[in-house]
Amino acid sequence: MNAPGASVVHHPAETELFEDTLSCDVALPAAFEPGSTAIRAGATEMLLRSVALVEDSRGTDGDDDRGGDGNPQLQRLEARMDLALVLLGRLLRQSVQALPLRPVRWSRRGLRLELGQRTGAVQGSAGIVRLQPADWLPDHIELPVQVLGEATSGNGGVYLWLRLQSTGEALETALERHLFRLHRRQIADSRRPR
Repeated sequence: MNAPGASVVHHPAETELFEDTLSCDVALPAAFEPGSTAIRAGATEMLLRSVALVEDSRGTDGDDDRGGDGNPQLQRLEARMDLALVLLGRLLRQSVQALPLRPVRWSRRGLRLELGQRTGAVQGSAGIVRLQPADWLPDHIELPVQVLGEATSGNGGVYLWLRLQSTGEALETALERHLFRLHRRQIADSRRPR
């Protein structure tokens, strides 16, 4: 079920989070914060649903169907909105600390983050993971997680395995849909000639 070329890492948490389930390996702005704090599940769900609506309507998964069939005025309006979002994103990134870009392996069960150094998080402890779900959107989602383990990656970094905690059925559905779209985009990218 995993994408072609998915990384092979031997750790019990890897099996628990990614075996026999759809997962994707992506580079995303992401950060882990130990400790339990309240998250805004409704805001996270709304953001994921909005990203899905925008990307599904625009065909950004590698099957850009705006080609010659679409309305030229609508295409120009979408292009202007893209530019406005990019400019707004740059302005926001200047005023807030951006999340660092990290290799992430993600499934509906949890995540594996590749970090530069150990977090010191204890196995079983709670935390929050922040992820930017779309390149074009300078906002992030927050998900409650439980630490499953931490180990050196072999390339000078550290892997941190995080199990997603229950956030409600609506948010879990939005997350699964987002993961499916990321996975589909990853497969489409792997099929493109280089």
